[in-house]
Amino acid sequence: VMFSKELIPLMAQNRRGKNEASLSSRCNSVIVNLSARVGSISDNNLGGWYSYRMSKAALNQATRTMALELKRQSIWCIALHPGTTDTDLSKPFQKNVADGRLFPVDFTVESLLKVINSMEDEHSGGLFDWAGKAIPF
Repeated sequence: VMFSKELIPLMAQNRRGKNEASLSSRCNSVIVNLSARVGSISDNNLGGWYSYRMSKAALNQATRTMALELKRQSIWCIALHPGTTDTDLSKPFQKNVADGRLFPVDFTVESLLKVINSMEDEHSGGLFDWAGKAIPF
């Protein structure tokens, strides 16, 4: 969030050239925060992970607030849940992941880029999973 604050003046600049027609439905920049489904208050059916859940819920709130403010400068802000990705961070939890739900890093990156590229103005401020499905806060 603090890093984004420092980059906002650069992001607000029109980087798409002089073809105004191409700017009609897209923003100048997108801030993408990596969140998690566990940060959704309405989707919390298991409890636990207090600190992690609270930090992701706070990140989701920051995403929504930044989106409202930055929309005036043609900057979108979204939060993405990458799913459980095969990294060192997820190693301790991988035994509990259902078959087919542990994603290779390349798959996760490609999926998140597709979601980012599919976003429209009305999606700014939202939380989405790796497949582009909206997750309620």
